[in-house]
Amino acid sequence: MELRHLRYFQALAETLNFTRAAERLHIAQPPLSRQIQQLEEELGVTLLERGRPLRLTEAGRFFHEHSSALLEQLAKVCDNTRRIGQGEKTWLGIGFAPSTLYGVLPELIRRLRSDAELELGLNEMTTLQQVEALKAGRIDIGFGRIHIEDPAIQQQVLTLDPLVAALPAGHPLLAAPASLEALAREPFVLYPGNPRPSYADHVLALFATHGLQIRVAQWTNELQTAIGLVAAGIGITLVPASVQLQHRDDIGYTRLLEGNATSPIIISRRVGDSSPALADCLALIEQLVTQDA
Repeated sequence: MELRHLRYFQALAETLNFTRAAERLHIAQPPLSRQIQQLEEELGVTLLERGRPLRLTEAGRFFHEHSSALLEQLAKVCDNTRRIGQGEKTWLGIGFAPSTLYGVLPELIRRLRSDAELELGLNEMTTLQQVEALKAGRIDIGFGRIHIEDPAIQQQVLTLDPLVAALPAGHPLLAAPASLEALAREPFVLYPGNPRPSYADHVLALFATHGLQIRVAQWTNELQTAIGLVAAGIGITLVPASVQLQHRDDIGYTRLLEGNATSPIIISRRVGDSSPALADCLALIEQLVTQDA
């Protein structure tokens, strides 16, 4: 399937007339008919009821709606690409681990999006994926939770989040702050399972420094999935305290007795990157952190 197939079908779906669609596309009618037939053969469905009048089938209506959205998005991408290439706009790519969305990041994104001259790219990814994306130039700054040793990457601890235990509603350990020793007796849901190293390794190392080992009942790759499995009674998990902003009736949170039970939010960026857009972003981050202090 090629881009022209989508454009040809869009013109035909809007006019419901091969002659008018061909005129709009500045092509002859027979090539248009062949292209639409090729599209139907590739999809394996009939998109048009070829009668008088011409009608879209149910599959055709679905394909028209979604292919139109794709073409509209493509047009926006092309326009922004031209404007960025001509220096009219700046592009800034941000990678983020899901749990960092409970800190200053949402307000940072709101502020950056208010800049009409800045095109913002948002990518959900682990810290390890952020490092690879930074080195490849796909993003300019990352928000994660683990330290990565890489000479091409500069990292900075933004804040330290206390960790709390997430437990099913009604669990006995919700009655008071819990110790790591007490939590280690419970089955755990750990995330993310891949790629490693990850936040899961940070949790494992925290217990190991206290001479404790936990039993992992379930691995998962997403924070939300882990919390859902906790609610289902599969096990418990540790999450940054800021995650408590997400209220659920089927789980509860309890503080930890150990003061060193924290998880950092770590900014990652390329060594030597002095782009104005990144500098402005870093200055805004510092301002937001100072306001929250």
